[in-house]
Amino acid sequence: MAGSPVRHRRSPTPDPPKAVAMRLNENADIDTSQVEDRRGSGGGAGLGGLPIPIGGGRGGLVLTLVILALSLVGGGFGINALTGDDEGGGGSGGGLQACSGERPDLSRRDCRNVLYVNSIQDYWQDALPQHFGRPYEAAKTVFFSQQVRTGCGAADSGVGPFYCPPDRQVYIDLSFYDELARRFGADGEFAQPYVLAHEYGHHVQTVLGTEAQMRRAQQRDPAAANQLSVKLELQADCYAGVWAHHAARTTDAGGEPLFTSITDRDIAEGLEAAAAVGDDNIQRRSGGRIDESKFTHGSSADRQNWFRRGFDTGDPRRCDTFSGAR
Repeated sequence: MAGSPVRHRRSPTPDPPKAVAMRLNENADIDTSQVEDRRGSGGGAGLGGLPIPIGGGRGGLVLTLVILALSLVGGGFGINALTGDDEGGGGSGGGLQACSGERPDLSRRDCRNVLYVNSIQDYWQDALPQHFGRPYEAAKTVFFSQQVRTGCGAADSGVGPFYCPPDRQVYIDLSFYDELARRFGADGEFAQPYVLAHEYGHHVQTVLGTEAQMRRAQQRDPAAANQLSVKLELQADCYAGVWAHHAARTTDAGGEPLFTSITDRDIAEGLEAAAAVGDDNIQRRSGGRIDESKFTHGSSADRQNWFRRGFDTGDPRRCDTFSGAR
């Protein structure tokens, strides 16, 4: 994987920030080239803050094809009208300079998220050829604020984190995590790598052709579009769990571990986040009745179950949500 020149350091790993249960290796070489920082760049016209709820709900998405494209792939976390700056290096201020070098500042949310991206891609770099016989294609994550232009069109923060198949990039406004904690109670640190691992699960689906196959199936059977969307999202949750199983063994370009441990508490926080973004939970919190026919990402229980399956097995081949294989 591309990265900065290798520096071998084996000094004792200091304790991570108190808010983080998992132990992050502050001696790791964080590869900031895997992230493009567009915070504070303006990003062009947004979508006007149209209400796109977490977990889908495509009734309003027929308004524009752009919104449809963003919602259907990797949108499983869209909270509208995100506000507030992310901690550490928001806007055009600090950038990602503090995230690399001899002592990356892992007290910063943006730096920790770069480390999470490194870990997720390090796992898939080996896992994709091992389990599927296909080479992994690295994908950048774009940090943005308020609005951004993408290969899928213009988007604003209300869409939430998403993956765009045309340009094969993950997009996230880091203030999303504040909204996830404040409005939905998923305030654990491991919610953050879970979100990113889910979006990279969509990238894996694109590389393997799963996403394209699902789109063709939706076109053949429009009545099953929501059900097929749920299967795609649950598979991405399962892939996130698979990564979590292997996260403590992922390394930087020089072989230095990125995590020194993943705890039961971390997995519980990932499961909490999966439940928070379940379609039924979103419908309930919005004051509506539970309507499974409108699910596009899966119930809280299903999202937890598939994340747990990926974590328990550590095998991405066990994530076949389309055939129902166990």
